[in-house]
Amino acid sequence: QVQLVESGGGLVQAGESLRLSCKASASSFSLNAMGWYRQVPGKQRELVASITTGGHTNYADSVNGRFTISMDNAKNTVYLQMNSLKPEEAGTYVCNAKVSEVAHPSLQYLYWGQGTRVTVSS
Repeated sequence: QVQLVESGGGLVQAGESLRLSCKASASSFSLNAMGWYRQVPGKQRELVASITTGGHTNYADSVNGRFTISMDNAKNTVYLQMNSLKPEEAGTYVCNAKVSEVAHPSLQYLYWGQGTRVTVSS
């Protein structure tokens, strides 16, 4: 089983910054990639950014240049630095992790955290 614990959400004004963290506890698994998604009520969950353990990153076009995703492989932790936040970027930010079993690397799984809420006031 893999547990993901997010932190760092909160209330900020438009133009301000926040840094989200997500730590994965995955004793019998190898971490392959982690990502952040934004969930807004009534809308589909959308990718914000993702990163592989090799350092390959992917961003939603709307956040490119303002958000930075990074990973500390030793700590199994992914970070999302969000700068110049916009009101429309408010929502629950949910972390996910793609893992594979150490004993059976071909077996891969996707786990989700509970999310951390980000509120951006205008």
